[in-house]
Amino acid sequence: MPSLPFPFPVVRWEDEQVILIDQTLLPEKLAWRRCGDVPALCRAIRELAVRGAPAIGVAAAYGLALSWRLAAAEGLDGQARRERFRDDSRSLAATRPTAVNLFWALDRMGKAAEDLWGRGLDDAAVQAGLLAEAGAIMDEDLAMCRALGRAGQELLPDFATVLTHCNAGGLATSGYGTALGVIFAAKEAGKTIRVFADETRPLLQGARLTAWELATQGIEVTVLCEGAAASALRAGRIDAVITGADRIAANGDAANKIGTYPLAVMADRHGVPFYVAAPASTFDGATPGGDDIEIEIRDPEEVRRLAGVPTVPESVGAWNPAFDVTPNDLITAFITEKGILRPPFQESLRVII
Repeated sequence: MPSLPFPFPVVRWEDEQVILIDQTLLPEKLAWRRCGDVPALCRAIRELAVRGAPAIGVAAAYGLALSWRLAAAEGLDGQARRERFRDDSRSLAATRPTAVNLFWALDRMGKAAEDLWGRGLDDAAVQAGLLAEAGAIMDEDLAMCRALGRAGQELLPDFATVLTHCNAGGLATSGYGTALGVIFAAKEAGKTIRVFADETRPLLQGARLTAWELATQGIEVTVLCEGAAASALRAGRIDAVITGADRIAANGDAANKIGTYPLAVMADRHGVPFYVAAPASTFDGATPGGDDIEIEIRDPEEVRRLAGVPTVPESVGAWNPAFDVTPNDLITAFITEKGILRPPFQESLRVII
């Protein structure tokens, strides 16, 4: 089984390129994808070579530093470089509409660029400033994930069994994780935690990525079909459900990988706490509620095929929403770097939004 140092170096700047773990190849192969220009990075994001809301934000931040470097290398004048920067920001924003961390990071990089331009700095200084800002976004995400992990592990007794969905681990962030960050922090605190991981159709992020992460860190993990999760809950095999999120609205409604909402319903039905672990960059105060979150619809061929093999009759269509929204009344609490935020969320979320 391929392994990496922990925290995982998911995104990095090297040889004046954005370098990513190609998550489409895991768990069979650990390989890196080199993105030498912004279109290549956009393809990597759309193809889920890099995925998970915080990781996408970090990759996009470095992508804008790359944009400026290439525009300068081409000899574009100052105005043309700025227009290229803004065009590339729009291209990156168009790759994944649901993950708010992407827009947060792009907005932060845009403000940093405006400040650097306004100071009349030369190309090298602007480039250094943009790389520093992208690095700060990555470092801050790692620190936030560690902090929320420490807060969340207090919710788990020793020998607890946690059910999770999709991948909200180091691969989805700057290397530590949100939902899995809680598990990693519990292990660091000396606890033994067992994990049930939904396989997460159609692209199997739970089976391929979450199981790989946990196994490489020596944490007991069992993969199950999403359809088996309700039975595990009903049988009393689960002590807590913990997921990540891609966007959390001002009222506490949370968008996450498709299949999260029914998991929350079943957890509520069987009296199991349902926690959402997310850093501040995932909370979107400008979006009032879940109905206002744009849900990405992906290629139906992802549903119609599995590892390239047709699984649906050729004449039959498929619907492939990438995310669903869990209403706030099904969420027991949010696990954040600011601590555990419980209902009523219109009050508790004020420390984040």
